[in-house]
Amino acid sequence: MYQCHSIFNGPGLLSGEKNLIYSAPTGGGKSLVADVLMLKEVLKEPGSKALLVLPYVALVQEKVRWLRNVVDGLKRPSRSSEDGTVSRWRRRADEDVIRVANSLLNVAIEDGGVSDLKSVVLDELHMIDDDHRGYLLELLSAKLLSLDQKVQIIGMSATISNIRLLAKWLNGHAYVTNYRPIPIKEHLVYDGRIYPADNPRQIAKAATQPNSDSSLNSLDVEPLRQIESSTHKELSDPILNAVVALACETAMAGYGALVFAGSRQACESISRLAGLTTEERDIIAKAYDSGALKICIATCSLAAGINLPARRVILHSARMGRDFVGPALLRQMRGRAGRKGKDEVGETYLCCRQPDLEPVVELLQAEMPNITSCLNTDKRRMKRALLEVIVIRLATTRESIDEYAKKSLFHYSNGLSETISCVNSSLLELERMEFIQYHEDDSAYVATQLGKAVVASSIDPEDGLFVYGELKGALKAFVMDGDMHVIYTFTPVSTTDILVNWKVFLDMVETLDESGHRVMNLLGIKIPLILRISQGANLPESTQAEKDAARRYRRFYLALQLRDICNEVPIHSVARKYSMPRGTVQVLAQSAQGFAVGMIKFCEVMGWGVLAVALDHFSDRLKAGARADLLSLAKITFVKSRTARVFWDNGYRSPAAVANADPKELVPVLMQAQPNKIRIKGQEEDDKYYEKLLTKAGIIVESANKIWATEMQEDNLDEEE
Repeated sequence: MYQCHSIFNGPGLLSGEKNLIYSAPTGGGKSLVADVLMLKEVLKEPGSKALLVLPYVALVQEKVRWLRNVVDGLKRPSRSSEDGTVSRWRRRADEDVIRVANSLLNVAIEDGGVSDLKSVVLDELHMIDDDHRGYLLELLSAKLLSLDQKVQIIGMSATISNIRLLAKWLNGHAYVTNYRPIPIKEHLVYDGRIYPADNPRQIAKAATQPNSDSSLNSLDVEPLRQIESSTHKELSDPILNAVVALACETAMAGYGALVFAGSRQACESISRLAGLTTEERDIIAKAYDSGALKICIATCSLAAGINLPARRVILHSARMGRDFVGPALLRQMRGRAGRKGKDEVGETYLCCRQPDLEPVVELLQAEMPNITSCLNTDKRRMKRALLEVIVIRLATTRESIDEYAKKSLFHYSNGLSETISCVNSSLLELERMEFIQYHEDDSAYVATQLGKAVVASSIDPEDGLFVYGELKGALKAFVMDGDMHVIYTFTPVSTTDILVNWKVFLDMVETLDESGHRVMNLLGIKIPLILRISQGANLPESTQAEKDAARRYRRFYLALQLRDICNEVPIHSVARKYSMPRGTVQVLAQSAQGFAVGMIKFCEVMGWGVLAVALDHFSDRLKAGARADLLSLAKITFVKSRTARVFWDNGYRSPAAVANADPKELVPVLMQAQPNKIRIKGQEEDDKYYEKLLTKAGIIVESANKIWATEMQEDNLDEEE
């Protein structure tokens, strides 16, 4: 508690006048400090709100559960009808949460609701230089700094190097600590030997000596011990043998081991499992956290998205794919070692092959890289930053736009001259793309209808142009006698990482009905080209027109998968059919829900009301993952897709039918909906399982009653009219 007390002594922190940038190792108390400052602001006056931004949905869900427990029974005056103290913006749980937070702030500024916002917590602040989505943290922060009111910003990270620059940018106190409640012992595993990794300079010196064989055998560092080789053929690789030996040793001692692999393929080679769905991951995470599972294997990229500490963290490699991980990601993975309250010490083991020795040694002694702005990368993020503030009218004159740009990390990193130059070029591009116009009369920039639609739908400007072209084509000719066109419209446009199995693609398009083929013709998708590519030809992508066409092909391939999901084909069947990991197919289905919301908003802002209504009508099917006859059932809590179909087949074909059921009657139905569930032997376990399903059935009946009551009220209103 002394740590927290010394932080809170910072002038202006407790009053909310000063911001805070806090850097500490995993488990060093960052969350406690942020929670205290955030809740203090929320409880200060009626109607006050706070925004907590985390980078991954799993972390959001965990944090919401924890905060609800913290504030259970805590009451405060409120101007709103919303119950409780902790809430969150209820959007699709799969959507990119940083993008959602940025959109939420845009809406709050535009409609004036931002006046209630008193505190914003930015977790994993180091992600601000992630060009994929982390840059949105910079956009969000710059807007907060540009407001007339004071909003306290609390930024947290375990891997910030240039914290003083960030503190200067955010006008806050910088606090750095290396305190860890559980000490960590770090090791390097090489050639079956385990070495202490606390002296990387000595290793580097030996590895770069003339006439050296770059072998640790020539070092003065003595190995702590040798890992015995295995007689099993599957463990002939010394690295895999070391990983398995260290993990099994940990489990046999009663502790947990977390293994990081450099790729999904490496994960599968160790665990013998394919890509997992969200539900499967949750089950595994809970089982591991409870101690039922002792070993958990994950990819390196998940290091920041999970909160599963372990006695031992074992790195199968220092690579992520073909490239070496950076110092920040390495620290995140190693920082998972040591369970507070369960372990006295944490241990890390980095396994290394001979060709990787020198770069691994450099990695071990590398300093944390400086965090930089992404607003002037190849993706030209400054365009989106300026378009947003013009659309929400936070800055419209050239003077106010320049002032906003000065509030960016880009300005603090690159200086005024480069910032103004970037603003100039970005404004010109936005005018060329017809997203904004300059009005001479009032010397201000005004967003066009297209610019407003792009911001409302939360997509990048370049994607906005592509979407605009696609939807304009749909306005001229939209295939309404099937579901292929609307599903394609709901398919996310970011397809650069999609690997298409062109032979499967060919098989699927050849089986489409006449309606589906008309959609293909409207989109310019040709079966002969798919055939040629399936036989080894390349998809042309030289010109912009060819790139747009290639995006349509990949997008249509994803749309075929979404069509199957909307027709209740199980995710594992879709994954097998299209040669995709199950988790990837599930993410597609989930991200399409958020993208669909964006497309409907795009149409509404553009004034394309008929198309918006048509899309909105189908969006429920996408969310439910079911055919139209199940939509009313799918509104019930816990009743989605397969469960809804089982209810239907058992005679429960409406919320009214479910509402009038005895929860005990629904337990056998719920059992049918889980045919693959592993039953634990033993009467006590069976009783617990029954009680759990009975509780779930009670919630289902309660939810159905609410839906039925709402439907009855709507029917009565219609009759009165």
